[in-house]
Amino acid sequence: MAATDGRTGKRSNSVWLAERPPLKRKADQPAGLDLDKIVAATVRLLDAEGLAKFSMRRLAAELGVTAMSVYWYVDTKDDLLELALDRVMGEVRLPDEADTGRDWRDHLRSLAAEYRTLLTGHTWVARLLGTYINIGPHSIAFSNASMRVMKESGLSLQQISGGLSAVFQFVYGFATIEGLFNARCAEAGVSVDAYFQQVMTSVQGLPEFAETLENTTKVMEARGGATVEEMRDRDFAFALDLQIAGIEAMRERAGE
Repeated sequence: MAATDGRTGKRSNSVWLAERPPLKRKADQPAGLDLDKIVAATVRLLDAEGLAKFSMRRLAAELGVTAMSVYWYVDTKDDLLELALDRVMGEVRLPDEADTGRDWRDHLRSLAAEYRTLLTGHTWVARLLGTYINIGPHSIAFSNASMRVMKESGLSLQQISGGLSAVFQFVYGFATIEGLFNARCAEAGVSVDAYFQQVMTSVQGLPEFAETLENTTKVMEARGGATVEEMRDRDFAFALDLQIAGIEAMRERAGE
């Protein structure tokens, strides 16, 4: 029952490009089970247990069905992960283009903040973004919104993709590290602030960390913020402003 490309008969490399025959109800299929519930359960498991522990058997157990019941709705684990990825992409709030009072900088900041929230809230997403081609409806909506905002920046068509990379690859890196650190703290059963303080305390007095500790302490005092979260927010906002300033500078250079 593998989904195929109707023109070649070969398995598509994306669930969004595969042509799957309509489901036919079988008497032995669990009542109330559907693809939407399966994808929702997948997201819950990935959030709770991570990508490494996820399996179709584990998902089936969570749903109280057999693994074969799940395969009635999806052909492969990859298909299901791709569906889950687009499901959470739907959590991203896109700019209201009817809001003419905000310019492209405001819209870009909103998109960047939403993308950061997505990556820190679902740490498994970072790995999957580099695995699949991400052409589900929510992913495409995010991509189109980002493209429209960047076009409004005044960059040339030749520069737009580089501008998008500068902003969203920065967010990807920042948020991925942030999310993984948060997950490590959660696994250790301590708060982010407590874990950070433990690390700082453990290296005090060690000569090989003297310069690093001194620089870190001075920077933390200068940038302000009573908690790790506040310091991260300040860093993120400033780094994003640097990206925007770079876009403005390149736009002005092109106009010279």
